[in-house]
Amino acid sequence: MARRVTRRLAAVVSVAAIGLALAGCTAGSDAADPPSQPTGTSVNETLPTSAPAPSTSGSSSPSDPPSTAPQTPSATVTVDPEPAKGEVINPATPISVQVADGTLTAVRLTNDSGKAVKGELAPDSHSWTSTEPLGYSRTYTLSAVAKNADGVTSTKKAKYTTVTPSNMTMPYFQYTGGYKLHDGDTYGVGIVPVVHFDEPISDKKAAVATLTVTTTPHVAGSWYWPDDQNAAFRPKEYWPAHTQVSIAANVYGKQVSPGLYGQADAKISFKIGDKHVTIAEDNAPKVNKVKVYFNDKLVKKWNTSMGKHQTQTYGNKTISFYTMDGTYTVIAHENPAHMTSASYGIPKGAPGSYDELIYWATKISTDGIYLHQLDTTVWAQDNGYDVSHGCLNLRGAYAKWFYQHSQIGDVVEVRGTKGAPKIEYWQGGAWSVPWKTWTAGGFTVA
Repeated sequence: MARRVTRRLAAVVSVAAIGLALAGCTAGSDAADPPSQPTGTSVNETLPTSAPAPSTSGSSSPSDPPSTAPQTPSATVTVDPEPAKGEVINPATPISVQVADGTLTAVRLTNDSGKAVKGELAPDSHSWTSTEPLGYSRTYTLSAVAKNADGVTSTKKAKYTTVTPSNMTMPYFQYTGGYKLHDGDTYGVGIVPVVHFDEPISDKKAAVATLTVTTTPHVAGSWYWPDDQNAAFRPKEYWPAHTQVSIAANVYGKQVSPGLYGQADAKISFKIGDKHVTIAEDNAPKVNKVKVYFNDKLVKKWNTSMGKHQTQTYGNKTISFYTMDGTYTVIAHENPAHMTSASYGIPKGAPGSYDELIYWATKISTDGIYLHQLDTTVWAQDNGYDVSHGCLNLRGAYAKWFYQHSQIGDVVEVRGTKGAPKIEYWQGGAWSVPWKTWTAGGFTVA
């Protein structure tokens, strides 16, 4: 009997793919745009209808069926956010790329000027995320390429448009009186940091949501808005000595009021120093005393002369010569301070007017109350007479010591001025605002 020979021929598949150089961990390189997805090709030999087969003990057997290898899944690339027609995105939102059933070989995100945006590739090459914020009012083009296990590439392209603000605001860090807070400086236990926005804020809740306060050790506090541009922060009691404080205003890309977006983020860190509290007791006609405490220990005690408990009218304006009761803080050191009565309404040449330089002047209110040298009133200081226009007069040596040893933010409590008004927030009396009033806006940070 004739022997039938079966010839087996496996299908041969050849896949051609264009390899791309990986853009690196940062897509901000000058790598060229990734090429278009290559097309794979397959070549199969045609099986003959019959072929001789080797003998198997003189018996015949049916031919074997052709083998079928499982198909490798294609790499699937997705982006987040997925752009929608006509939609604008927040420029602070990172753009990310992910791949399933493959690895990323190139990612490039560029703005409408051709500048690449920096990004980071995950160690497993399964994802990429932009690492720098986008710009307002820009258009961005994304191109991502991935390959599967067989080297077959897939490409994803996307286009984004960022929001165009109607207006922008920049936050600045200040303290009482609009003075600048300095990063890394040391301040007293009464310092009241303020975030000043250079545009009015109508949605204070949205603005506060961008602000964070980090303290070590932890200190709870609350934001207070004395007006539409300033958010002040303080605890219920004075800051604990040596507290580390960091404040961040993460406003970029955030709408802090309708149509008003943050221009740029800002942050600051500072330290609370030793506890310095000065108490000034107005005991007229007894001797008035200024007592200086460092870390709750009495270190100095001086006589002083305060405001003369009078008012005077000039034209239609009545001016008070009281030293106001309440809690002040040190806000500036001036040597000398140029003091003129015209600054608060006494006309030049009028009775009681003055214009002179005063030395060793430590400012404690925004409307011009100082602890300062005035040796010409030592007779009043030592006998308990109040003769000043509101300042606390001291001997030269005492005023110099206080000037040299006080910190910005140190506390000065004035008590017993008998009929004087209480210092208000705008004058530097942030600590004189009752806690219930301070927290009424609902911006407490636990």
